Amino acid sequence: MFANEKGGTGKSTTAVHVAIALAARGARVSALDLDHRQRTLGRYLDNRQATIRRTGHALPMPRYETHDGESMDRFSELLEQLSAGADFLVIDTPGRDDPFARIAVTNADTLVTPMNDSFVDFDLIGQVDPDTYRVVRPSFYSELIWDSRKTRAKADGSTIDWIVLRNRMQHIEARNMRRVSSAIEQLSKRVGFRVIPGLSERVIYRELFPKGLTMLDSREFGGMALAHVAARQELREMMTGLALPMQEDAQISA
Repeated sequence: MFANEKGGTGKSTTAVHVAIALAARGARVSALDLDHRQRTLGRYLDNRQATIRRTGHALPMPRYETHDGESMDRFSELLEQLSAGADFLVIDTPGRDDPFARIAVTNADTLVTPMNDSFVDFDLIGQVDPDTYRVVRPSFYSELIWDSRKTRAKADGSTIDWIVLRNRMQHIEARNMRRVSSAIEQLSKRVGFRVIPGLSERVIYRELFPKGLTMLDSREFGGMALAHVAARQELREMMTGLALPMQEDAQISA
């Protein structure tokens, strides 16, 4: 599950790339978009489906649906429908507080919270002292996830692997990056999440959206520039960091 109550963190782009990467490895993947207003994940996969029909190329393609944002019965129906026969169900959530996202968090095995390397984004999960930049306390979202993990543990004895995914790292001023890194490390020990590198801010991600393509579909958009090769390496490192099942046995092809 990809969740962050702040928009603009690359959540949907990351969710799509993970879903396609898993499908490319032969996993049976479903995807559920809970953001019925923006519907970025759903539109991305609509575009991919159109590219498949237009070109006749058999691209890796998850099953997917978008929730209406209102019906609990429909939400339960989609969870059951998409989970049936799937190895992975990838859920993308709105960049705001959402009742269905809260329910989905409690049932997630892996929760990924993408964030940009800034204290604006960090404020969602923790608050810092304005002079020392040391963490003062966890923020409301960390407390929400803490409560969800306790609920999950009581329900079936399992835990939620919470991952903070750091996107767009290299374009941040060095001193600020060190301060944000230090704050994330402090908070991770306090509330128990893992930290992994995510995706950079690259034009190629926006350019591929109209066709529904990802960095794994190089044959569909021609030769790869050095920046594209670097983007694929980022994706490899991100997938390794997620440590999902199948990770040891499969590789993203070069």
